[in-house]
Amino acid sequence: MSIRLERHDMNMKKITYSIIILMVAMFSFGCKKQSDDSEVINPFEDNDKIATATPEPTPTEEPATPTPAEVSHEGEMRSLLTGLWVPVEVGTKRPYAIQFNNFKSVSNQWGISQADIVYECIVEGGITRLLGIGENFTSDKIGSVRSARHYFVSIADEYNAIYIHFGGSKYAYNKIKEIGIDEIDGLSGVGDIVFYRDKSIKAPNNAFTSLEKLTKGVQKKGFETSYKEGYSSHFSFYEEDTDLSSEKTANKLKIHFSAYTTPWFEYSAADKQYLAFQFGGPHKDSNTGEQLAFKNIIIQFVKEWDIDKNDYQTMDLEDASGKGLYITNGKMVPITWKKNEKKKWMRYYNEAGEELSINPGKTYIALFPNDRISDVTLE
Repeated sequence: MSIRLERHDMNMKKITYSIIILMVAMFSFGCKKQSDDSEVINPFEDNDKIATATPEPTPTEEPATPTPAEVSHEGEMRSLLTGLWVPVEVGTKRPYAIQFNNFKSVSNQWGISQADIVYECIVEGGITRLLGIGENFTSDKIGSVRSARHYFVSIADEYNAIYIHFGGSKYAYNKIKEIGIDEIDGLSGVGDIVFYRDKSIKAPNNAFTSLEKLTKGVQKKGFETSYKEGYSSHFSFYEEDTDLSSEKTANKLKIHFSAYTTPWFEYSAADKQYLAFQFGGPHKDSNTGEQLAFKNIIIQFVKEWDIDKNDYQTMDLEDASGKGLYITNGKMVPITWKKNEKKKWMRYYNEAGEELSINPGKTYIALFPNDRISDVTLE
């Protein structure tokens, strides 16, 4: 009896296995037919159906690249001049505001590429002068350094900077006394400590300084080397590089200060910088041969006029406001500005009246007569 039962059980198992195999085969055939049908895509169907067909990853596909760890900025801070990450000892250091010569005969400056912000303003005779503001000048040769003008004194004071110059107009000396800015003058008692003459260049365009000499001058004068308590940058920076939502392109900018001086800037889309030109060619640092390049350009239109018969200029900067242009990444937007010299306060604003944000990087700023706006051209 037990043998029969065992044979009966074995026969039943064989039947069951056969049924299972048959069902699997039929199921597989049906699935294969369904799969074959789904691969036929009508090219005239709308794109939404095609877009939703997400293929299964094949075994040969590379795994997704892991997200890199966030960069550490320990021991660093955002520069108040550029918005870039710098060591804390650099970012808390008071900048120098150096009065650079800009004659054709000395068309390029030494050390100016280390300036974080460069201002250009017209002086007498249609000539311009440059003010380089920087927190990390390191060159052994910086200059040539020229005489002060009172509006440059006012600009330097906006940054709590130590103003470096060699002589100055009577208006500049009056302004230095009026606002009490820390400054080092080549004609003062520390002049021989801070400056030297390059005899290969004709005076008065041959006065130079260096980081070592500036440091000695600051120590001799007893100036504070860190920003004053409560100081804040008059720039607001984007955290990351940001394009302007503007239809106004700015691939080339020309600033016609005068027949003598007409600098221009050309946008390099490859590195998203504006390359500087003047006097018919690239504007370079004579120390390195490096062409000056800026992330941001600001044109600040100001009321300007002759202050006397000697063609000395003056500008309305004490308690004033006006219009301007902000240019970055090949685009331009109109802006406004306000300044209160007594409060050492200066701000830029966008069209909505909000404080202007600019891209991290170096900035060129031109103070240009507001009755000659058409002499600033964009392409």
